[in-house]
Amino acid sequence: MISRRNIRVKVMQTLYTLDSVSGQSNPGEPENILKNKIEQTRNLFTYLVYFSMEVARYSETDSRQKASKHLPTEGDLNINTKIAGNLILWKTIENKSFKEVCEAAHFDNIISQDLLKKIYNELTQTDIYKEYIETLSREKKSEKKILEFIFNQLLLPNEDFTSHIEELFINWDDDAEQMQTLVMNYLSKQDGVSFTDILSKEKWDFAKDLLRTVREKESHTLELIKPKLKNWDADRIAALDLIILQMGVCELLYFETIPTKVTINEYIDIAKAYSTIQSGQFINGLLDNIHKELSAENKIIKKTFKNSTL
Repeated sequence: MISRRNIRVKVMQTLYTLDSVSGQSNPGEPENILKNKIEQTRNLFTYLVYFSMEVARYSETDSRQKASKHLPTEGDLNINTKIAGNLILWKTIENKSFKEVCEAAHFDNIISQDLLKKIYNELTQTDIYKEYIETLSREKKSEKKILEFIFNQLLLPNEDFTSHIEELFINWDDDAEQMQTLVMNYLSKQDGVSFTDILSKEKWDFAKDLLRTVREKESHTLELIKPKLKNWDADRIAALDLIILQMGVCELLYFETIPTKVTINEYIDIAKAYSTIQSGQFINGLLDNIHKELSAENKIIKKTFKNSTL
């Protein structure tokens, strides 16, 4: 479910963390740091789904609270709770892996009830909600449409909601871009989705192999990189840029199923997003230079596997 670029970012951040800590890392520590970063992405994705579903479920809470008033009105006694029975909502609630992640992360304790109530009240004033509850039948298309509306129109543009997410998840800035895709994909198809295993085995192997290879081949990649720095002050090059270069060189040399063009473009974009203003141009120039040199020496060997997702 997590994109290849996001995997590269997680590996880059892991390498940067290890580089920032003096001394040798303990056995298994690099992989544990990487695993923790991927788990943060999993928890963020699950919480976004959880919050969206809780907005829909809040109609039951609203109904109970208004019915329990000392002098409830007729309207208080007839709150429409159709959305609380949303088919996708209940399929999600009954997903064993969803419940497992929610319980482990104690989402019920960290969710903002005030914010939840506010967003639910905003939902009830919209035309799309009024049309939804007035329709007696339940169609998969309409069940999906109302949940998409909650997420895309009521949550993501809401500054209070994004502030709430930023307080809970330090990885929001890194993962926000792909979260909309992940949630939309989930709402389109819930079958077979595991919230505990957010990475396929192939992608997890790629993440581990990239991390291990960059660390094991550090001396060799630096031998290739440093001679190309004659027009740059090596001592002033951002540590992150050096890590990005090493990752790129490792992909060029040791990951046979990843096209060279994909590798270079990916790390240019990552450098632009995470490093300095000049980093994109810097990474582009050096990786292209190293690529040409290695190709001329027939040191880059690529293979094509039709089933590869990397």
